[in-house]
Amino acid sequence: MRIYRKSLLSGAADCSNTAVIVDVFRAFTCSSMLLDYGVERLILEQDPEKALALKKNSGYLALGEIGGVIVPGFDFGNSPTEIAEAGREFFRGKKIVQRTSAGVRGIFSAVENCRTVYAAAFTTAKALAGLLKKENPQQVHLVAMGHAGEIPTPEDEQCAAYIHSLLDPGFAYDHASALAEIFSHESAQKFLRGDKPHFPPADLTWCLQRDIFPFAMKVFTGPEGIELRGVEL
Repeated sequence: MRIYRKSLLSGAADCSNTAVIVDVFRAFTCSSMLLDYGVERLILEQDPEKALALKKNSGYLALGEIGGVIVPGFDFGNSPTEIAEAGREFFRGKKIVQRTSAGVRGIFSAVENCRTVYAAAFTTAKALAGLLKKENPQQVHLVAMGHAGEIPTPEDEQCAAYIHSLLDPGFAYDHASALAEIFSHESAQKFLRGDKPHFPPADLTWCLQRDIFPFAMKVFTGPEGIELRGVEL
């Protein structure tokens, strides 16, 4: 298995074979929670209007953001705190469509050229690494999506580094140093300031939990679009 490290939307578009699209703040942390809560289906959609059409015509709940703010007409923003407050019983059996500015768009870019695509966050990193070791693809491209898929951010770069270290024991990763870098950056500081309701401080607690779910998040193509499912070893 050859491991490649890439970043942003340009990196997602440049993948082949197997891609891992990393979005810690907050897309794929939210996705992992929804899958753990037992949603019936989790569809990814980069076009807000198409997401709203699924809500209107097919009974989906719409979840996501543009510029960090909930999309008008959506039911939830891109916040793990909101998901946790609604709770497991609320989401169990629901159909969800998720739209985000970095992670979801990265998935759409990667599926154009890759046989296999995964979504990743700290919450599912170890399970993902275990599945990749089992499948042993020739190439794995770890893509840190950053802010809006355009500006690198440490939480995604460090999560990609953590996954890299799980796949290759010779690759060094220091989680304490990673957290120090993450917390000092504006990508985390905007939550810590607590001055914008769409960036609740508690989101950081969820997003920086490592390995709390026993599944990887794998992309499938179905009749209603690109679907994310939890896959265990």
